[in-house]
Amino acid sequence: MTTNRENPVVRVRRTVLHLVSVAIGALIVVPVGFGVLGGFKDNGQLSTNPLGWPDPWVPENYTGILGSEVFWRQLGNSTLIALATVLVVVGASAMASFIFARFAFRGRETLFTLFAVGLMFPFAVAILPLFILLRSMGLLDNPLGVILPQAAFGLPTTIIILRQFFRTIPAEVEEAATLDGCTPFGFFWRILLPMAKPALATVSVLAIVASWNNFMLPLVVFTDQSWWTLPVGVQAFQGQYADDTARVLAYVVLSMIPALGFYAIAERQLVGGLAGSVKG
Repeated sequence: MTTNRENPVVRVRRTVLHLVSVAIGALIVVPVGFGVLGGFKDNGQLSTNPLGWPDPWVPENYTGILGSEVFWRQLGNSTLIALATVLVVVGASAMASFIFARFAFRGRETLFTLFAVGLMFPFAVAILPLFILLRSMGLLDNPLGVILPQAAFGLPTTIIILRQFFRTIPAEVEEAATLDGCTPFGFFWRILLPMAKPALATVSVLAIVASWNNFMLPLVVFTDQSWWTLPVGVQAFQGQYADDTARVLAYVVLSMIPALGFYAIAERQLVGGLAGSVKG
């Protein structure tokens, strides 16, 4: 007779992992919850009762921001720049990854390594020469001055993920397409890209989140306030309402909602695409 008693070591390990997960979740959820509730308070409540429920509730902090034209303009700017960045970085990376994955030529691995080295190049180091380059090209106060550099810095990660995924496509599929008269570009466009939808969704999510959270580049490129994105708008709003912490918290929370909502919707695609890339 056998019993299905769990190994004590496995049980302890599982308990520890659960506790660590709960602790990490609390570190994320508690500050967000504090910000959401803080936005429904006034400054007096934040001083006397920072961790309690609002009493009374002050929804005007949120409704005032939602009724502001500036907030919606900054939201539109962030959305435009994020979507344009995704189109550029995913389009360029998909074509480059196809070459790296399906064609053999001299210097391929060396060239791929140069892209991979870009992962170790910190963005802050390039901000001064990048500013000078954009100024010489007349791209200051131009959304392309943010879109193109963001796409360039997103190439290494995107190429690495897509190349690994493209390499998992069996060679027999490409051979069959070639026998049917399909050109290399036709195979890439009609067969490879549809099969790579999980990986494309993954890199698109990563590019959108990175663009949405980018603060330094829009701050440097845009002096015209009509082109400010949400991260820059949060910083400016905080400076303007430095004495109104509750309203600042409400602005920060509203700025987070679009990115959090998109990430929650695309989470399954992100995890599935990364798992497929690692497996390959």
